Amino acid sequence: MRQTGFGRTHSVGLNAFAAQPIEIQANSGQGLPGFTISGLIDASLREARDRVRSAITNSELSFPETKVTVSLAPADLPKAGATFDLGIALAILVATEQVSGARLPHTVFLGELALDGRLRPVRGVLPALVQARACGFTHAVVPMGNVTEAALVTDLEVGGAHGLPEVTRWLDGDHVLDTVADQEAIARPEIPDMADVAGQAEARHALEIAAAGAHHVLMTGPPGIGKTMLARRLPGILPPLGTEESLEVTAIHSIAGTLRAGHPLITEAPFIAPHHSTSVTALLGGGTGLARPGAVSRAHRGVLFLDECAEMGAKVLDSLRQPLEEGEVRVSRRDGVATYPARFQLIMAANPCPCAPAHDVDCVCSSVTRRRYLGKLSGPLMDRVDIRVRMDPPGNTALMNSTAEASSDIRARVAQARAAAVDRWREHGWLTNAEVPGSALRQRFRLPTQTLRPVELFLRDGRVTARGADRAIRLAWTLSDLKGTDRPTETEIAEALLYRDRGGQR
Repeated sequence: MRQTGFGRTHSVGLNAFAAQPIEIQANSGQGLPGFTISGLIDASLREARDRVRSAITNSELSFPETKVTVSLAPADLPKAGATFDLGIALAILVATEQVSGARLPHTVFLGELALDGRLRPVRGVLPALVQARACGFTHAVVPMGNVTEAALVTDLEVGGAHGLPEVTRWLDGDHVLDTVADQEAIARPEIPDMADVAGQAEARHALEIAAAGAHHVLMTGPPGIGKTMLARRLPGILPPLGTEESLEVTAIHSIAGTLRAGHPLITEAPFIAPHHSTSVTALLGGGTGLARPGAVSRAHRGVLFLDECAEMGAKVLDSLRQPLEEGEVRVSRRDGVATYPARFQLIMAANPCPCAPAHDVDCVCSSVTRRRYLGKLSGPLMDRVDIRVRMDPPGNTALMNSTAEASSDIRARVAQARAAAVDRWREHGWLTNAEVPGSALRQRFRLPTQTLRPVELFLRDGRVTARGADRAIRLAWTLSDLKGTDRPTETEIAEALLYRDRGGQR
């Protein structure tokens, strides 16, 4: 083994949702024995010195008894996590001529090293390899636990390894890396069916409209009447994600570390339901260094359900206003601003008052208490909610003899309505009616004056804001799509405005 030399490998670093190739340089030279790593690294990377040294020696390889310096470039990019362990170890082995470097220029290495040389799975493999492919790399080596996720990236030869010895033999041409994970797959969770819900025909129809256009909903009513039950069945009537949507959603969950073993690709709309005691950081994202994805990003292209939303803090609820409007969230932390997609569908459920009796006549709350309870839902937040439904307890007949429509039948109508919206907005890149900017509705796709007469009346009376008027028009387009017509009429506009009524009555 040569004691002095230079080695170079490549990996990929994540800066929030953006990935960037990292060049790992190792130099073994004269000086007092030591091991240093530079390049704006965090604590977990400083600890990599012990992991890498032990992994090399326990893999029947030699760690040089010289001054070893490792640099992660570019030096001004913050780097965190144990993703670079494998690349650092191989750079040192190349510098001391213990492995061949012929395959290194076109290969990226991702993986955390255990002390005995085993490779542990890491987060963010999917977005990292997508960026590696874009930068011209043709091969990638990942831990076996990440192989299924890594294989989602096409036009990139992916190999999985159980430990450092396998990777060194592969570099020397004496071993073929596996391409199929040996982990046991976890069964996909079943989505409850809408047929389980007794009664509540109005709320069911409201959720169908919301699903067809990705509109936000507030359901209010006494406890135990089916608000949560309905919300948890909403993903069952949403259409499956498209190819690009699936990869985008899977990449977010890869960074968050919430992918299912054996089934990494997310093809159905995610459903995220944080507890009502959640914080702003948990909702939007946070952590030291750079922020990690929060609940709003993990719900991207899916449903964010806030049960008992009136019990949440006012600041927490108002923090949703920016991602609801822009479809992304920006979180500032020590190492910079992290930007994550957050195009989710907000579903909120609340009791009408703190005591929440089964019947309003039994309420003991004063009028001031009732107003203060729902007052946490500020005007600017509620202005972004398109559908408001007041739910009442079903009658005995509806509860005992109800035969509700199945999710599959509703999903077919929703898919047809969404297909109409996609076809209409295709050249502009909008996937749902809820994404269409208000300026486009008022200019390029303006409806006739007679059709918009209800909106003008509501604006004149101060019953709706300019933003609310735009959202009502978007909702009217969805109502038109569900009916199979080319464009909304005055009837759909009026119905959309009634859905925005705070009482939720039609």
